[in-house]
Amino acid sequence: MECEILKEQESITLKIVGRIDTITSPNLEKQLNELVEQTNKLVLNFEKVDYISSAGLRVLLMIQKKCNQDKKEFVISNVNETVMDVFEMTGFSNILKIE
Repeated sequence: MECEILKEQESITLKIVGRIDTITSPNLEKQLNELVEQTNKLVLNFEKVDYISSAGLRVLLMIQKKCNQDKKEFVISNVNETVMDVFEMTGFSNILKIE
């Protein structure tokens, strides 16, 4: 998994490339925790994410809860069909803001 950070005036976007799984999710969690402290709107661009495991879902849920607590916006954009199927099967499509 590779990540590219794009800082804009009102938000920070993290473009993720590759798989979010047990191996890569600890690094993603660390990065997201740092980024959420720097902005009021955090966007994850999932255009190049081809797989997400339960470990990755746990990280997303944790960041969503943190953003809710701190009254910050958390958005996932450009989700492909495969990952969207996972979000829908697990109920995450009802929890996360997906654009």
